[in-house]
Amino acid sequence: MAKKNVNDMSFLDHLEDLRWHLIRATLGIMVAATAAFIAKKFIFETIIFGPTHMSFPTYRWLCSMSEIVGVETSFCAEKFPFIIQNRTVAGQFSAHIWTSIYAGFIVAFPYVIYQFWHFISPGMHSNERRSSRGFIIVASLLFFLGVLFGYYVVTPLSLNFLANYSISDSISNEFDVSSVIAIVRSSALASGIVFELPIIIYFLTKIGLVTPKFLKKYRKFALVIVLILSAIITPPDIASQVIVAIPILILYQVSIYISAIVLRNQKRKEKRHARQHS
Repeated sequence: MAKKNVNDMSFLDHLEDLRWHLIRATLGIMVAATAAFIAKKFIFETIIFGPTHMSFPTYRWLCSMSEIVGVETSFCAEKFPFIIQNRTVAGQFSAHIWTSIYAGFIVAFPYVIYQFWHFISPGMHSNERRSSRGFIIVASLLFFLGVLFGYYVVTPLSLNFLANYSISDSISNEFDVSSVIAIVRSSALASGIVFELPIIIYFLTKIGLVTPKFLKKYRKFALVIVLILSAIITPPDIASQVIVAIPILILYQVSIYISAIVLRNQKRKEKRHARQHS
């Protein structure tokens, strides 16, 4: 059956359309999650527990950098001073389920974004649809870059700091498996979402909620928010917070340029429209 014209659709029709897009997105996530559930050994041994081994690429690189500058660091240790244990009956199975769902969402993100775009695109003008064709690619690229940043930068810095932090030599670190997995999952996913900032600013500018002038005016407040956000998703040491804050600040500056471009294009369209009707 042919799809209804968006102008002829009632509010309930839009809700029904949204429901089917959400169902398709959920099915896409579940298919990817099923594949992740089956690939248990690769997901956990290689990906999730990768940052818990000192052979992880980030630790090797940081160790090399510290040797060049002649600074002693825990990044050059042979192994972490902790063990991973499971203390609940269903702990490992629960971790397997939830990790698979997280992995499914990350892998299926382009399809989820496609469903979102497919829902809003009928309400766009033809020229707007043409100019937004790269939306799925750009949004997915930013998300995956954020996930990689969270996995290869935020996660190793967090684990290294927390694993080597001690209030007494009489205390040994025996981390619960759910706690270790949570650090990896939350760091990767949170960074992926943060890297969507330019996309968010693009849409907020399109609907008139933000402008380049507004973003520049409140840049100082944004800096404070970025530092707070960096403190939340990283361990409480200055070096880690700065490393995380730098790309977020760059994304904020990029968002200002994107907002300016969107606003400039809107003004050009308004001028063309005014000339056509004059």
